[in-house]
Amino acid sequence: MIVSDLVLTHYDPNLPLQLACDASPIGIGAVLSHVMTDGTERPIAFASRSLSKAERNYAQIDKEALATVWGVKKFHNYLFGRNFTLLTDHEPLTSIFHPSKSLPVVTAARLQRYALFLAGFGYTIRYKNTKLHGNADGLSRLPLHSETTEEEPDPVGLFYATQFEPLPVTAEQVKRETQRDPLLAKVHELVMKGWSTPQDEAIKPFYQRKDELTVHCGVLMLGHRAVIPAKLRNQVLTELHEGHLGIVKMKSLARSYIWWPKIDKDIEHLAKSCPGCQLQQNEAGKVPLHPWEWPTTPWQRIHLDFAGPFLGRMFLIIVDAHSKWPEVEIMPSTTSTQTIDRLRTIFARYGVPAQVVTDNGPQFTSAEFQLFLKTNGIKHITTAPFHPATNGQAERFVQSFKHAMKCEKQSASQLKTNMAKFLLAYRNTPHSTTGESPSVLFLGRPLRTRLDLVKPDLQRKVMNRQIDQVGRKGHSPTRQLSIGQTVMARNYSGKDKWLPGIVRAQTGPLSYEIKVGPNRIWRRHIDQLRASSVKVNDQSDDTADPHPELGETGQNIAPAEEIVAEPDIELATNPPVVQQQEAGRATTGSEQRYPTRSHQPPERELLYYLLL
Repeated sequence: MIVSDLVLTHYDPNLPLQLACDASPIGIGAVLSHVMTDGTERPIAFASRSLSKAERNYAQIDKEALATVWGVKKFHNYLFGRNFTLLTDHEPLTSIFHPSKSLPVVTAARLQRYALFLAGFGYTIRYKNTKLHGNADGLSRLPLHSETTEEEPDPVGLFYATQFEPLPVTAEQVKRETQRDPLLAKVHELVMKGWSTPQDEAIKPFYQRKDELTVHCGVLMLGHRAVIPAKLRNQVLTELHEGHLGIVKMKSLARSYIWWPKIDKDIEHLAKSCPGCQLQQNEAGKVPLHPWEWPTTPWQRIHLDFAGPFLGRMFLIIVDAHSKWPEVEIMPSTTSTQTIDRLRTIFARYGVPAQVVTDNGPQFTSAEFQLFLKTNGIKHITTAPFHPATNGQAERFVQSFKHAMKCEKQSASQLKTNMAKFLLAYRNTPHSTTGESPSVLFLGRPLRTRLDLVKPDLQRKVMNRQIDQVGRKGHSPTRQLSIGQTVMARNYSGKDKWLPGIVRAQTGPLSYEIKVGPNRIWRRHIDQLRASSVKVNDQSDDTADPHPELGETGQNIAPAEEIVAEPDIELATNPPVVQQQEAGRATTGSEQRYPTRSHQPPERELLYYLLL
């Protein structure tokens, strides 16, 4: 309520100012207010604090004076340089702090210091009855709790103190502070009168160097270095760090002038606590390389990055972590929508990966891109900000790609051609990490290039020879026969060289089945057939065929390429063995070259026929 706009008013330099201060046994309070044109008071600000343990022991007049001085210091920015009125409910202060009256000689020293401080302000002091002094009195009885027991330093005093150049430490100061320092005074006495085994741990560092310690003009010396007392060490360290030298140079400089126990640690602490040095410090040393885990299958993890603006364009770089297979896409823009469209096309070609590694670019961290990855079940891994080495797989290929493109003279029409040449060469070159080319690990085979023409190819050589044989002179053009066409088939079992037949089926590119009679089918090559218009006699009997095919022994057997359609065998009075013998003794009407030999099937074959 007291800090609302209904109570407080803005500071106005044209209105009179008054400061009301009061003290209680536990705290002090102050109210800065304006006297309005109608005579009313409007507060500008309130302030209060608790008294420290020592301040609670003050006399009441000292507490009231403390409240007055503290209130003036608190509102220094409002009060300094203009007249104001001090209000107090302790009437003796109106005489002690009266700006026109002299200070009584018997005044306490504390009150004299307070009066001297207030003399720097233009004010009038006025007594106000406690019953009418409720605003400041209430603040003093309900003070703001302060955790700090020490009074806050005066910012104005600190500012002026920092403007003075500190004086250097002299030998006289070192001598004087050595005598006042309990430890160094004892060491000084031991050096002068002789050493004994020390019992104090603090003296052991000096005892270990007792042969080097001397006293020169009242100053302890360690060799040619002065031993600095504890009170002057911070000032000496500041002098050492005057030029903001590093730790090593500060230690080197200190070894020529000064010494005290654990001086090296103090120098290191000073250098590490200097804000200016820490803000301008170089980066820490790089840790050893921590490689990514190598995926066991292609397209399991891919690395993405943008290259550009380069050659007036932006390029989307995609590298497979397993095979190092690269993909490069020219991007009209680098928005999330365009990136997703290109990735969707590539995923349709190679499949959806399990992981995608990118930097923290806005295209990859947008909600649209995250939704695309989540929808396809892809885990998104981002690198540390401003640390491109984490995505080194893509960054290294960007460097290789830019270098290759800069080496070529680019134009709008040649860019895609040069990109294709670079990608073909890169994909077919063995990688330094895997030892295999990206094409072998990704596709399972090397890509064919113009360099393959240098090596002899046996398969191509055989194919070329076959093509030459087909086109060699003396060969007629390839002929084709249709089903049902009448032809003359080459006869290898009779006196007639050709027999008429009908094309029954085509069994191969150049092989056909020819029906030359009832239940008689031959298989012939196209070179063994000729187109003809001779009619085929389908009424001739198979047993009366005047042109049976003969084997080398002269008996009537079917050649390997002939297919004979045998009739169904039924049980009869004459066994099949007798029929076969009779068929073997049949004459063909032509003189046989070799004697006829009788062939008798084994008994199991006879039993087979009998069981049918």
